[in-house]
Amino acid sequence: MSHLLETIPPPYTLPGSVTNFISGASAGAAATTATYPLDLLRTRFAAQGPDRVYISIIASVKHIAQHEGPKGFFRGLGAGVSQIVPYMGLFFASYESLKPMTAASPVPLPLGSSDALAGVIASVLSKTAVYPLDTTRKRLQVQGPMRERYVHRNIPAYTGVISTLAHIWKHEGRRGMYRGLTVSLLKAAPASAVTMWTYERAMGAMLAFEEKHRND
Repeated sequence: MSHLLETIPPPYTLPGSVTNFISGASAGAAATTATYPLDLLRTRFAAQGPDRVYISIIASVKHIAQHEGPKGFFRGLGAGVSQIVPYMGLFFASYESLKPMTAASPVPLPLGSSDALAGVIASVLSKTAVYPLDTTRKRLQVQGPMRERYVHRNIPAYTGVISTLAHIWKHEGRRGMYRGLTVSLLKAAPASAVTMWTYERAMGAMLAFEEKHRND
C-alpha cells in the first residue's frame, strides 16, 4: 500500500505520516477481517467459566455454525474494524515519527533497541486512544444465544457498537471504557517492541541481500 501511495504524482503527493497511517490502517483492516473468527473463538474460550459451552475448537466452530450461522463468526466485526483501523494507522504513523527521535537519543540504545523503544511508545499511545472500541468488540463477541452459559450475569445483552458504547458510558463511566487497559498495555508494549525490532532487522537483512545480489 505504501508503495502505491508513493506513486501519487505532485502536487497530490501525501505527507509521509498520512501514507504511514493509510498503509497501517488498510493492513489492519484486511488482517482483522480475515482472521476475525479466530479472534472471536479466543474471546469466547477466555470468557468461559466452569460450566463450559465450548470444549474444543472444532466443537466451537460447529456450535456457532449451527446456532448462529455464518454471521455468528463475525459478531462484533464492526467494532473490531473500527478499533483496528485507527489503532494500526496511529501506530505506524507515530512509530515512523518516533524512530528518528529514539535513534538520536542522548542515552545509548544498543543493538537497535531504539526501534523497540519507538514501538513501545507508539503502541501505548495508539492502544490507549482506541481502547474503548476494543472493550466494545470483546463485549459484542460474547453475545449470542448461549451467552448466559459463559458470560457473567452483570454483562447485559448488546446489539451494536454505538448502543454498547452508550450503555458502558452511562452505567460504568470512563473507568468502564478503559477496564483492563493496564493488562492490555503490559501485553501490547513488549509485543510491539519485539515485533518492530524484528521487522527492522529482517528488513535490513533483506535489503542488504538484495543490494548484494544486484551488485553481483
